[in-house]
Amino acid sequence: MLRLEPAKVLQTLETLYKRVAERFPDSGLAGVASQLVDVGARTGARAQALQRPKVGLRILIAMLLTLGAAGQAWLFWAAHPEPMATDAVGLVQGLESAVNLVLLVGAGVWFLVNLEERMKRRAVLASLHELRSLAHVVDMHQLTKDPTILLGAFHRRTSHSPARAMSEFELTRYLEYCAEMLALIGKLAAIYAEDMRDPVVIDAVNDIEDLSTNLGRKIWQKITIIKQLDEGDKAAN
Repeated sequence: MLRLEPAKVLQTLETLYKRVAERFPDSGLAGVASQLVDVGARTGARAQALQRPKVGLRILIAMLLTLGAAGQAWLFWAAHPEPMATDAVGLVQGLESAVNLVLLVGAGVWFLVNLEERMKRRAVLASLHELRSLAHVVDMHQLTKDPTILLGAFHRRTSHSPARAMSEFELTRYLEYCAEMLALIGKLAAIYAEDMRDPVVIDAVNDIEDLSTNLGRKIWQKITIIKQLDEGDKAAN
């Protein structure tokens, strides 16, 4: 069965960081790429930890369930229940008490049995929130990289204009690096869904993938505009 390998994703992230650092050594994007490598390393470790059962927690839950069952049996024995009432009122009251007890015990058992899954879900959702934030950080870095700066008519700067000294090649590379980062953020999110069947986690992972895809689509639109401008320049010459 084919599956995402965290080690391969991390290797791709490390290569991407080196590319960004070599091309734009003093840029904030290189710092983001470095941070993404750290997150990728933690993602692999967390995914492996989530696959392992929490043995201590399971033993504690088993002990609590055993003690609970023993306590219920002792209470029933110590109460020395009288023979069941034959009248309708007593029968209804006894049946209601039994149902309430079963529901209460069942709710407690359900809570304990699903405790491990909820703990893992909470850890995964916290990690996915970190990836969501990183996706928005990457988007902020490409926000001012406007392809129209390559046109002479847009070279007039104001006192608050962002620095735009990139060549066409550098601007294209910068945007491509941003798009690759977003795609890899989506892959890091997908790692958590490899072995978890929790619908809440799967929905959160899908949200991250949709976010990274939509943000990446905006970047590729900019790259397309740059290529069209370049083709127009070549046709004019």
